[in-house]
Amino acid sequence: MQRFTRPLFGLNFARRLWRLTRLYWRSPDAVKGGLLLALAIGLEFGTVYGTFELADAQRRIYDALQDRVASDFFAGVGLFAGIVLLFVLVSTYRIYVRQALEIRWRSWLTGHLLEQWISPHACCQMELLHAKADNPDQRIAEDARNYVASALGLSLSLLSAIATLVSFAGLLWSLSGDWPLRLGGTQFHVPGFMMWVAIAYALVASWITHRIGRRLVPINFDRLRFEADFRFGLVRFRENAEAVGLADGEERERLGARERFTRVISNWWHLIRAQRNLTLFTTGIGQLNSAVPLLVAAPGYFLGQLTLGRVAQTGIAYGQVSGALVWVVNAYQEIAQWRASIERLLTFMDAIESTRERVEQPGGVRVEPGDGGALRLHDLHLDLPSGRALLEGDDAAVAPGEHVVVVGPSGAGQTTLLRAIAGHWPFGHGRIEVPRGARSMFLSQQPYLPIATLRAAVSYPAPEGSFPDARIREVLRTFELDELIARLDETDHWEKRLSTGEQQRLAFARVLLHQPDWVFLDDATGALDEETEARLYAILAERLPKASVVSIAHRPAVERYHTRRWTLVPHREGPAELRAA
Repeated sequence: MQRFTRPLFGLNFARRLWRLTRLYWRSPDAVKGGLLLALAIGLEFGTVYGTFELADAQRRIYDALQDRVASDFFAGVGLFAGIVLLFVLVSTYRIYVRQALEIRWRSWLTGHLLEQWISPHACCQMELLHAKADNPDQRIAEDARNYVASALGLSLSLLSAIATLVSFAGLLWSLSGDWPLRLGGTQFHVPGFMMWVAIAYALVASWITHRIGRRLVPINFDRLRFEADFRFGLVRFRENAEAVGLADGEERERLGARERFTRVISNWWHLIRAQRNLTLFTTGIGQLNSAVPLLVAAPGYFLGQLTLGRVAQTGIAYGQVSGALVWVVNAYQEIAQWRASIERLLTFMDAIESTRERVEQPGGVRVEPGDGGALRLHDLHLDLPSGRALLEGDDAAVAPGEHVVVVGPSGAGQTTLLRAIAGHWPFGHGRIEVPRGARSMFLSQQPYLPIATLRAAVSYPAPEGSFPDARIREVLRTFELDELIARLDETDHWEKRLSTGEQQRLAFARVLLHQPDWVFLDDATGALDEETEARLYAILAERLPKASVVSIAHRPAVERYHTRRWTLVPHREGPAELRAA
């Protein structure tokens, strides 16, 4: 089971973060994203400037109160109100622009990850190779969202903290530069005393926060994994509820779901305890720190050496400077969650990349286009992903228009042979020559039906609307699916609504719609009675007379619908042998 083992921060983390971040900022959308980022940065600076001006306005108000000058007081209130209005406007659009950029960045990153994962050599090959990337659906949906949101939130808030520090550090230094400090009976001055207090507070608080909160990263990494495992188990049960019921497996499924949820709860307790410890420290020291400027300034104020306005302004400046210096303390929990999301995205990308390298390494099964219109196998040897030999054979060919049946005992490698022809099985060596430009369709025993309208399900993989409704109704009648004609606009989970036999007939209806040159059938009539099966093969021969058909069959009756036979002969020791007749 995959666990988080990398150091929390450091040079290696910076490299991995840059590897993930540069994907978007080197993309075609980076120009528009850059404009939004520049605007977001400008608005961040605007909020910092507004905070600075608000502090000065408050100083004027407090000084006017202390001096009992009503005109100065109301002037200060008016200035304060005007600054507040502008501050609210800038602050609101600061959030809006950040979210607009977040949408663009997430949209591009999600599209990039989907393109990498939903590809001929990624998803299915990752399953075959047992790649270490659990719950890729969650990584694409949730981890990508968390990464982008926190990347913008944390980077812009850090930038704001730096700007705040630069803006208020000089003010705090000058305000506390000549404060009278007493130690026993001795009075002395420390230039920029409050600035040094803020720096000391930040160093101590950041160090203790990291010591307490560093466990949050691996805990969050596990939280995402356990939550995804629990949800996936529930979805899998829903998808197979009927089969579970027929097997009387409800109790086993309940136990499995409870076991997965127990891991969620156990991890949750670890998380809230770690958050409790961190919150106790950060909240406690934060509240104490807010009183520091008042406690330090009180002697000077009571001696008449400091005005009330100056004390208030110093308190605001100290709060801004210390808040900026302890940015890590305030953001630590979000950093921990962000770090976990980054690691899950990067390990997912690593798994895709390693799978692609494994699939594309030299010496594997090569599928190449050839001239002449025939399908040819040249010195083909197929292995299992573990390296164990599965199937070998001499040269074999299927001419255009031929119907060839592949027979042999279960487990001899029939399905693997079709996968290799489709280009989805690189394990082994040899060459497969496929007709250049030919259109092919592969039908399995369990067809894939998208959750969409029936029109889209019949048209798949072509987009909905690719075929006229009249044509769709015709092919449905051809395969005795008349009761579905009135449901073309209905959206449903068709794998749950149709029997396996109806689904297989629907798959044959797709073949007539697409009119392929080559049809590969992997026990695609296994759920049908022999009479219906014979009718389907007769329809293919009649309606697609020039199409080549390659079938895998386990029933002897299927052989009569083909002109040639390939036989897979297993051996007790070693791989099965392909014999073409």
